[in-house]
Amino acid sequence: MRIAHISDLHVSSGYFVPEWADRLIDEINNGKVDLIVITGDLTMDGHLHEYEMAVELLDRFGPTRFIVPGNHDSMNGGYEVFEELFGTRKPFFENDEVAIIGMDSSEPDIHDGKIGRHNYPIIREKVSKDKVTIMALHHHVIPVPKTGREWNILSDSGDVLSLCVDIKLDLVLSGHRHLPWVWELQDTYFVTAGTACTRRLKGRSYPSYNMIDINDGMIRLDQINLLTGEKKRMMDKLRNPLPDQ
Repeated sequence: MRIAHISDLHVSSGYFVPEWADRLIDEINNGKVDLIVITGDLTMDGHLHEYEMAVELLDRFGPTRFIVPGNHDSMNGGYEVFEELFGTRKPFFENDEVAIIGMDSSEPDIHDGKIGRHNYPIIREKVSKDKVTIMALHHHVIPVPKTGREWNILSDSGDVLSLCVDIKLDLVLSGHRHLPWVWELQDTYFVTAGTACTRRLKGRSYPSYNMIDINDGMIRLDQINLLTGEKKRMMDKLRNPLPDQ
């Protein structure tokens, strides 16, 4: 199975680059991708007309889409528009190879994030005994270097981090910081995607997305430079062993 992980499109911002979006769509549609995981910030301010722009863009992708909202998407009542257009803010996808849990980490009209104690049992229940298990959310669980002062990580990041490691999630996918990064902690990989098609870049970074290949429990992650097509191998691993029952 092949999964494209993209984030922080901000289609309605002045930083959005249509040519980069066109390239992203072409690469994914021609890349034998089975599923696109989008970890939030489709819009800039969560307004209806911005969501309409996002839908127009997303409809050009061929593969199935799995979307969670970001902090910008939840502004101005945008979380309600998100549900109208895309359904639940806590999606779930499962097939023979993978189980993907989506969590809405956004809070209306603030940049801070939270999962919340009431969601921890839901995450535990979705852990599969024989599949690669992934959680997708917008906010990063572990701070990302080179992104400035840390001030809007998950407010319950410690508890979420402990949960992810305890139940042995294979991957935790996020966005938010506009800089690609991967942390490994006790065999769980915390993967942050960069911005895919905006100039809201950090330093001399570049627009990018992640490509995840899963085959017989082997997980391979490549970071793709959207401008050059260059691939950077970020991880190769076998599916995590199950925690003792």
